[in-house]
Amino acid sequence: MCYNASYLEKKKSKLVERYKNALPTNFKTDTEVFEVPTYYFVSGFEHPKLPIIKHDDIFLYEWGLIPNWAKDANFQHNTLNAVGETVFEKPSFKSAIVSQRCILPVSGFFEWRQLNNKKYPYYIKIEGQEIFSLACVYDSWVDKSTGEVKNTFSIITTPANELMEKIHNVKKRMPLILSQSDEKTWLDPQLSQQSISDLIKTYTESDLVAIPISMEANNAKANRNKAVILERVDYPELQLFD
Repeated sequence: MCYNASYLEKKKSKLVERYKNALPTNFKTDTEVFEVPTYYFVSGFEHPKLPIIKHDDIFLYEWGLIPNWAKDANFQHNTLNAVGETVFEKPSFKSAIVSQRCILPVSGFFEWRQLNNKKYPYYIKIEGQEIFSLACVYDSWVDKSTGEVKNTFSIITTPANELMEKIHNVKKRMPLILSQSDEKTWLDPQLSQQSISDLIKTYTESDLVAIPISMEANNAKANRNKAVILERVDYPELQLFD
């Protein structure tokens, strides 16, 4: 699954430049800086607000989709991800997947490999891309007791490719990564169900880079949001299984 990611870009103008082919041709922006930290490591269970790309603009949405019909916000811990194979069937997502699709730009994401009763953390990114796209769905929910509006999203997941099977070797899942050529299509709210389904596919491993990192990443009580968390750590015992 995908419960942890890194996001290292603050400037909206940089995102507009990166996604200029997916946003409207007349889209304009200033040099606005998003009011979010630099996230070397961020957990979805903290429900951070992160920039998402929709078909018409860039917004800050909270990780963990709350469907508009929900009675309360308790859904969030269970909706960080949406399984691609059942996304058209699950009540929380079946409406959003039809016309409320978005992109979460990330610098990378984290996953764990289990071997000999130990969990080895990895940082996964795309070679040569500072930002790449995870396919998501979004929704808006209103707290009837306060009137507060929560705008939220979930990351779509797929079966793992060969590289990710080796790393996420228990559940064997990975986020739905979109190629740049598919980004604008994914955002189109008029896309047919068949066309949406065709985009929900396992991403090739050819340009993915998986970097083993410090065991500090295993400690949810520690401050993992620091640059050193992305640095490579070589574990000799892992070489026996590669």
